[in-house]
Amino acid sequence: MPVQIWNSKPTSLFSARKKQNRKHSSVLRQLKIKALDAAQPFDYEFKKNEDLDKNFVLKIGIVGFGNFGQFLAKTLVKQGHTVLAHSRTDHGEIAKKMGVSFFKDADDFCEEHPEVILLCSSIIATESVLRSFPTQRLKRNTLFADVLSVKEFPRNLFLQVLPPEFDILCTHPMFGPESGKAGWSGLPFVYEKVRVGKGARAERCYRFLNIFAKEGCRMVEMSCAEHDRHAAESQFITHTVGRMLAKLNLESTPINTKGYETLLRIVENTSGDSFDLYYGLFMYNKNATEQLERLERAFDALKKQLVGQLHQILRKQLFEGSSSVQSSQNISALADMQNSHPSGNSSGEQKIKELTDVVKEVK
Repeated sequence: MPVQIWNSKPTSLFSARKKQNRKHSSVLRQLKIKALDAAQPFDYEFKKNEDLDKNFVLKIGIVGFGNFGQFLAKTLVKQGHTVLAHSRTDHGEIAKKMGVSFFKDADDFCEEHPEVILLCSSIIATESVLRSFPTQRLKRNTLFADVLSVKEFPRNLFLQVLPPEFDILCTHPMFGPESGKAGWSGLPFVYEKVRVGKGARAERCYRFLNIFAKEGCRMVEMSCAEHDRHAAESQFITHTVGRMLAKLNLESTPINTKGYETLLRIVENTSGDSFDLYYGLFMYNKNATEQLERLERAFDALKKQLVGQLHQILRKQLFEGSSSVQSSQNISALADMQNSHPSGNSSGEQKIKELTDVVKEVK
């Protein structure tokens, strides 16, 4: 059979060897093609890369197809993974537009046997979702992963509820639809391999983590306990401050400073999340209570420092402006008043009111 070289005439694999008398010999030799400048219709290297990509494709089932589940699904589909979704709310039309197969019934969803179950439910709904999930319909070596903002809670829950044959991977993409809308490059992705088998199961875990690595995430392997300690100091405090500022109804002004614009961005980033998320950060992270108490103590200490500074100014002004015995007594009362209220035992507003009353008496 002749071999077709791209954009050229057919060439036989064999040709007759000519003798010096130019007569054809019956001895045939095989032609060896050493180099081709033109592209071939069958590209071996492309085929190998294509096969490699197929080996990295996963069948991923998302449980909880709300805002965050949909946010992750876009990238999963873009990378070529097969994505299934299940949620109590019918998101069938949205899923169809995204190229995701949606299943309202959890049994039908599990019958598709996804390799990875990605739990994207809210923190407060996670336990009820997992305990009612028909895990018996899944393959016995399925990988379970979560994306909750707290980690010790789902880790302990997975170990308690899931069969011992299932693999467990706890993860936290430390970004969301707002902070990750321009891409995930450089954003932290925290994970702990809680229980992952060897061989093909370890390879599957690697392929799942590679989804985020390919997008440029900064991959951070960390225990769930350590994650929660750091998250309470960073994420919970950020959400708390953002929600406090939101209560002030802050607005942009014609003379915004860079610092004020930063505060407005904090409000924007945190107010877009549901209160259930914030409550979950508090309720399901044992370190959050301590951070809230520290925040209260810090605020009281700051108010005390402000009032104390005001004492000094008033003491100087009143002393220079009056020499009466009554003024001296009022000044002493003003100084003693602050000392009689330990930090946290009375509000800053009450202290300021008392100060105002003393100043009025002196005047």
